[in-house]
Amino acid sequence: MTTEPTARSVPRASEGHAHVRRLIVGQGLAAVVDALFLVWLTLFVLELSAPGVGTGLVLVAVALPRALLLLPAGVLVDRLGPAPVMVVSAWLRVAVLLGLGALVVFTSPSLATVALLGGLLGVADAAYFPAALALLPAVVPDEKLARVNGLVQGAESGGDLVGPALAAGCVAAVGFAATLGGIVAMAALAAVALSTLLRVARRGAGSGADAGDGERLSSARALGAGLKYAWRDPLVRGMLAAIALINIAVVGPVLVGGAVLADQRLGGAGSLGVVLSGFGLGSLAGSLVAGWRPPARRGWAVIGGVAAIGAGMAGLAAVTHVVAATAVVSLIGVGSAFLGVVVVATLQERVPEELLGRVLSLVVLATVAFDPFSYVLAGFLLPYGTTTLFLLCGGAVLACACLVATSPAIRALR
Repeated sequence: MTTEPTARSVPRASEGHAHVRRLIVGQGLAAVVDALFLVWLTLFVLELSAPGVGTGLVLVAVALPRALLLLPAGVLVDRLGPAPVMVVSAWLRVAVLLGLGALVVFTSPSLATVALLGGLLGVADAAYFPAALALLPAVVPDEKLARVNGLVQGAESGGDLVGPALAAGCVAAVGFAATLGGIVAMAALAAVALSTLLRVARRGAGSGADAGDGERLSSARALGAGLKYAWRDPLVRGMLAAIALINIAVVGPVLVGGAVLADQRLGGAGSLGVVLSGFGLGSLAGSLVAGWRPPARRGWAVIGGVAAIGAGMAGLAAVTHVVAATAVVSLIGVGSAFLGVVVVATLQERVPEELLGRVLSLVVLATVAFDPFSYVLAGFLLPYGTTTLFLLCGGAVLACACLVATSPAIRALR
């Protein structure tokens, strides 16, 4: 199995620009829909029942199928091609949201029904995320991958930044049904835009899951081939390990530890929203900067991104004012988003096309699968104080930056 990038062809310039615009619009709208719907779903479940187990079960129903099916979905992307998988999953999202909207308008759905539909959305997400990432090299020239990734991830960061206030405000102003109707309309527009990209798929179905000798692999063996490639390639292995460790050391400590920090040092729990808005602004800035001015030495940019996240986490141990905490969390957001754009663009360029869906499904898995462990870590360390929590987690990420810097494959990356 070769580890060299396969040749990638893209549409002609004028045609390609149109495809890129539709891709940015479609994937950007889909990212905003995700942010809005998560807030809508949380508020709706709280309306159906008191805060407690029910809310958690519905959110788990969305997250669990997504995590479990990401790797098989990567095989599917490589076997059928990213465009059809992305389009089908986008329209499945629309269908599920329409069904949920009908239930909200005409009935009073139970928590079990909402959880079931949430699970179907999780299935659609599992297919959509690796397919959407794997499609970019089919539409975008290599030299523009970082820019387009920056714009798409910037839309996601923008959705995360304004989504909570926008969704909550719409629910308060026009109700759950009308707000969901707006979300469905945005999801349908995204699906229409993405559907126009079907014709740019460059390979026939079934080409991506073939073995090196041309024989068809079973799904299990195809998944194993993708895992083997990711493990044996030092660049991919190092990047995946860094993403996983950052996810464990940052997500839970920032959300759980940040709430405690806000209550103890920053003037009350209400200041947590201000601090987290700093993360959103930092993420937006990091995405756009990484896309607009891609670093000339990407390996050192990866190392610097990891180090910035670690420094920000350690810095939270010393903050005593909401302004300082917001600035430090903004640094974490900048480093996270910058790192995400650089890593994804690099893998899109360098991973062989027939393995791209599987490798990118591992990237998505590394960003979402370790959240429960991160929350457990935060809960275990919080009794020792927020200073200990942030110093240990920041130190772990800084140590990760040092380990990444020892990798010749990453240091040499340009």
